[in-house]
Amino acid sequence: MEFKNDLPEGITDWVAKTGKGEITRLERHVARREAWVVDVTAKDGSVLQGFLRLERERQPRNPWSLAKETKIIEALGKTSVPVPAIYGRSDKLGCTLFERVRGRSDLDRITYERQQRAVMEHFMEIVGEMHNLDLGELGLDRYMAYKPTTPAEAALGEVDLILRQWKDFLKMYRDPLITFGVQWLRNYVPKTIARVSLVQGDTGPVNFMFDADRVSAVIDFEWGHYGDPMEDLGNICVREFWNPSGGLKGLFKLYEQSSGIPYDRDATMYYRVQQNVRGMIPIHAVTVMAHPREPVAWFLAYRYIGDRATCEALSEAMDIPIDKPEMPAEDVAIDPLAEAARYALGNDVAPNVSGAFAQSRANDVNVLIDCMDRRRRYAATLAEIERDELSTLLGRKPKSAADGLRKLDVAIRKGTLDDASTLRYLTRRAYRDEWLYAPAVTLYPQRNWSPID
Repeated sequence: MEFKNDLPEGITDWVAKTGKGEITRLERHVARREAWVVDVTAKDGSVLQGFLRLERERQPRNPWSLAKETKIIEALGKTSVPVPAIYGRSDKLGCTLFERVRGRSDLDRITYERQQRAVMEHFMEIVGEMHNLDLGELGLDRYMAYKPTTPAEAALGEVDLILRQWKDFLKMYRDPLITFGVQWLRNYVPKTIARVSLVQGDTGPVNFMFDADRVSAVIDFEWGHYGDPMEDLGNICVREFWNPSGGLKGLFKLYEQSSGIPYDRDATMYYRVQQNVRGMIPIHAVTVMAHPREPVAWFLAYRYIGDRATCEALSEAMDIPIDKPEMPAEDVAIDPLAEAARYALGNDVAPNVSGAFAQSRANDVNVLIDCMDRRRRYAATLAEIERDELSTLLGRKPKSAADGLRKLDVAIRKGTLDDASTLRYLTRRAYRDEWLYAPAVTLYPQRNWSPID
């Protein structure tokens, strides 16, 4: 059976051989990282239901490689932590065939609150079990970039990895919020750590599967590493922000009771910021360089909602009040080229597109058209607002918004500005950027932090 696809040569043959049959289903999965849903049917009629992950461009010494992720899941498969089975791994082709686990991942779409709560409570118990695993017995040391021995090493290990991995990009791209966030993380490292654990590094709703009111598998260990268990609690805050799943009230106390690991609210607040700052660096890179294979519309949502969320998390952690600025008046002028593109896409292209991935990409195109149109209408007005506000912060009006942001970045690095005034400005700017990219933001509407106790 032939399927239209653009998979690298040799992968479909490997999948068929690994599954001991013929590929009878092959569909691109809608996800941030490339994945394919695949069925392999054997001669006896049995069907292997697989989930294929691959890395098209493998980087040497990549600390977040699919190979490392596969090893982590393989090790966890021997423990009480539920994870997908691994049907096969090819280092030559850079791909892994996982079990397609029963259930679903979209807990945020469940309207029955008692089910949401039951799933999250079960998940917290599983996270506690994972954090209590003996690292020596897991046998993962050789696959990890580091093994922290101090609170600072645990808090900054992944941050430093990100900075090294993206150093070339960060040489030419200076964003004052990223600079401020990294400096804050270095200045406010948690003073204690209960233990060093295997952490998922990006854990919470969407990164586990559930069936009824139980977790069927924890998935996506791309960011898995050794660290502070409180890092995963901060990660859960972030993932629940993006995928609201009934709130967090009482969940971390439940984690403490079931795991025996003390819950540290201040450290959790720290790691809430840490997850956002380290996550925003590659997201900024994707939106700046805009690789056509990437779902850029979604990354624009991650970037501008994420920047605002980072500012809010910093505000709460630093106990600095922030305010939302007034936005410019809406410009209703129509761009005939943008309208023509929208019409062709909505009436001639999208209705004739089949398949969830292709439909998602068609919607992405529409979002990008809308974002370009809004930048045409409002970018100049917002640039003048930035110049005015930066003049107050810097003491002198910059030649342009871009020039002012460069000067602000330098001032943050030198430590010559008041943190509260800087954060308030960065927050107002983040709110304005989120407003400017409203078409992308609608992909994740009304995202707000859930209170933690």
